[in-house]
Amino acid sequence: MFIEVEALEKTFTIRKRAGLLRREKREVRAVDGISFGIGKGEMVGYIGPNGAGKSTTIKMLTGILTPSGGRLRVAGIDPSRDRTRLAHRIGVVFGQRTTLWWDLPLRDSYALVHRMYRIPDTRFAENLARCVDLLDLGELLDVPVRQLSLGQRMRGDIAAALLHDPDVLYLDEPTIGLDVVSKAKVREFLRELNATRGTTVLLTTHDLTDIEQLCSRVMVIDHGRLMYDGGLAGLHEAGESERSLVVDLARETAPIEVPGARFVRAEGPRQWLALPASASAAPVVAAVAAAYPLVDLSVREPDIESVIAKMYGGTGGTPRAAGESVR
Repeated sequence: MFIEVEALEKTFTIRKRAGLLRREKREVRAVDGISFGIGKGEMVGYIGPNGAGKSTTIKMLTGILTPSGGRLRVAGIDPSRDRTRLAHRIGVVFGQRTTLWWDLPLRDSYALVHRMYRIPDTRFAENLARCVDLLDLGELLDVPVRQLSLGQRMRGDIAAALLHDPDVLYLDEPTIGLDVVSKAKVREFLRELNATRGTTVLLTTHDLTDIEQLCSRVMVIDHGRLMYDGGLAGLHEAGESERSLVVDLARETAPIEVPGARFVRAEGPRQWLALPASASAAPVVAAVAAAYPLVDLSVREPDIESVIAKMYGGTGGTPRAAGESVR
């Protein structure tokens, strides 16, 4: 395995005021004994609600944080003991924090990365040209980072993380706040990167569409514990999640009845249907279009928090293996 995690733990000590002159200490277990392995070239989604332990895990994988317990290896390297050597093997993008220099144009930020990683000139030029082309950065190279939009800066951050040809790329919320066009560009670039370079990608996100379009495997973490590890279809089955179909009709009608979906509610000519998230929406859409005066239709994915809540609701937070049913 390229990434090996065994019984990984991270505990923080929190001091809380308990009176005028007294403070109480308590321990918060951000990561609670998780284990998993990721092979070279895999694209894995790592998801969970806010505060679940995703970013803490990423920070331990990069060597920013030292584990409180367990064993961790990335490309055979202990991140916390040999962070400098590991830095040449990994790329990291934190969606809400830039690694670029705020007042410098992108071109100068990339030149600094060139020198920091001692990237050979030819290799740097080839990688920069490739990233600029695929991420559409050509007109932005001379623009200071502070003047870039969020989507432009995110694409710039992804390019900076890949100039030294890392073996693994950690992406922490890379599409947060991006518009539809920017998201599509980032996703297409990551697909191409994985297909042509075999780069291992660990992606944390709140957008299930990111996972569906990029990852064949998903891991769910909550309260610091690994709740699920398997395919996305199995996650939807375990969480009994549903897509919402919002249907706008030309006129108000009786509740829509089509195979594969159930009626939820209606407001005038607009109706809401629900169908299993693991099933294709295409047959339902075709049936609605054939039998009703359709004007517009949209499909809304279930949010990750609701999927997770249903997945282990009533189990007391007990981890569940792929394919295990919910009771």
